[in-house]
Amino acid sequence: MATIFSVTEFTRRVRDLLEGHLRDVWIEGEISNYRKQSSGHHYFTLKDDRAQLVCVMFSRAYSAQAGTILRDGVQVQAFGRVSVYEARGQYQLIVELVQTKGLGLLQAKFEALKRKLEAEGLFDPAHKKPLPPFPRRIALVTSPTGAAVQDMLNILQRRSPWLRLLICPVRVQGEGAAEEIAGTIAYLGENQAALRIDVLIVGRGGGSLEDLWEFNEEVVARAIFGCRIPTVSAIGHEIDFTIADFVADLRAPTPSAAAELVAPAIDAIFGQINSRKLHLERMVKQHLEIRRLKMSRIEGAAIFREPARLISERQQWVDQLEIRLEQLRDWLLKRRRDHLLRLTSLVMMFKPAEVLERRRKEIRLCREKLRSTLLQRLERERLHIRRLAEAVRLLGPEQTLRRGYSITEDENGKVIHSVSAVAANQKIRTILADGSIWSTTDRE
Repeated sequence: MATIFSVTEFTRRVRDLLEGHLRDVWIEGEISNYRKQSSGHHYFTLKDDRAQLVCVMFSRAYSAQAGTILRDGVQVQAFGRVSVYEARGQYQLIVELVQTKGLGLLQAKFEALKRKLEAEGLFDPAHKKPLPPFPRRIALVTSPTGAAVQDMLNILQRRSPWLRLLICPVRVQGEGAAEEIAGTIAYLGENQAALRIDVLIVGRGGGSLEDLWEFNEEVVARAIFGCRIPTVSAIGHEIDFTIADFVADLRAPTPSAAAELVAPAIDAIFGQINSRKLHLERMVKQHLEIRRLKMSRIEGAAIFREPARLISERQQWVDQLEIRLEQLRDWLLKRRRDHLLRLTSLVMMFKPAEVLERRRKEIRLCREKLRSTLLQRLERERLHIRRLAEAVRLLGPEQTLRRGYSITEDENGKVIHSVSAVAANQKIRTILADGSIWSTTDRE
């Protein structure tokens, strides 16, 4: 006898069969009849040209998938399980995951190319080229009409107004865009010497995976890897990653961040100049103070030396001091001049005439200060030598003889200091200021 089911029993039997055999399925179609309930659940229909399927995506599943946008007319791929809504006796798809049509294929293609290029060593840090600290010319490979290029231009000109910018317009989206980007990068790399490019920025604004796909193409990745110019990738937003980011020498989270990374701030450069100027002034003062202390110690030790020897050594010391100070002056001036020349080249576009004139005035002032200090020091030493010479002249034996004193020597020229050192009938010589007298001693 045939089994007779109730409606509920039959519906549950159908549900069990569907759920047992059609779990974890991917279904592709166009969204229609979309509506969101106050409960947070989302109801819509997936259809193609010959059939349709009722779908429901509960609020829990929708919240777990950040960035999901459901609306009529969108082609999607939905993942879930088939069930039966018993109250109406209709089968439906319980959706757990929704993605734009083709996204799964693109993601798989992305992962496959990433593994391939990584195995070939294109992502190896050993191949990364460092960025120059003070670039002079930067090339921008980007769309000439997008907001990204304007952001980069504003930041580059504000931070480093001397920079020369070369905008290389390319399509960043659409058929043939990847080949155009790769060809531009290859041309810039081959002509780096002629174009004098120091840094290359490849970038565009944000978008979906499909919008950014040109920067995931193998031809672009190999062009960046083969480019001799240090390359910065600035593609999309901070959360967006492309194959170009892994191959580039440096990845910037946004185009604006790329401009800040490659362009040194002019305020920081002037701060370094002032800091080194103060350091140079401290070095000169410290050197002169060390010389002053050494001279003071030498003067103290020289008091106990013979006057004539002191004058000779003092003159030699003054001569050496003069030579060393001249050498120090020349060395400091040369170092200062070389440093200023290097820094001047960095600010050529920032009123170079005014900068150079200001630096020339500083050099002249420094030279005058050093020359004035040297001349004053040498003049003090000459006055000191003259005072020592005058003291020797006043305290020397010749001046003493002129005051009426005399010096007595024996026949061998030895000075006689005591009567006991003279024998009877001994010849002695008395030296006066205007000559000498020979005499013979009496017997006692």
